Amino acid sequence: MRVLELAPQVYVSGQVFEHDIRLAAKQGVRSIMNNRPDGEALGQPLSADLAKTAEELGITFLHLPVDPRSISEQDVEQFAKACDELERPLLIFCRSGARSTKMWQLAESI
Repeated sequence: MRVLELAPQVYVSGQVFEHDIRLAAKQGVRSIMNNRPDGEALGQPLSADLAKTAEELGITFLHLPVDPRSISEQDVEQFAKACDELERPLLIFCRSGARSTKMWQLAESI
């Protein structure tokens, strides 16, 4: 899993799987946000399955799906609010990390 730091204790990555969540837990991640809608691609794990793994490891998991072709002001506001409220270290992911990075940048400007 390739992870980039967006801000202190805020990280972004592409699609995570259950084994990535276990690794993130070992590294102290306290919250994970999924910006990817379920069913976007074949082989993509369901958000509910990832949430179950995260919760078993004591990690807060939030599914906040965003369509990258039509990011709304409401999407950005919800994202910003979630980022403020989720315990850090925070890992945010989508398919490649680009959508989550864009959401972070848009949220920083409001």
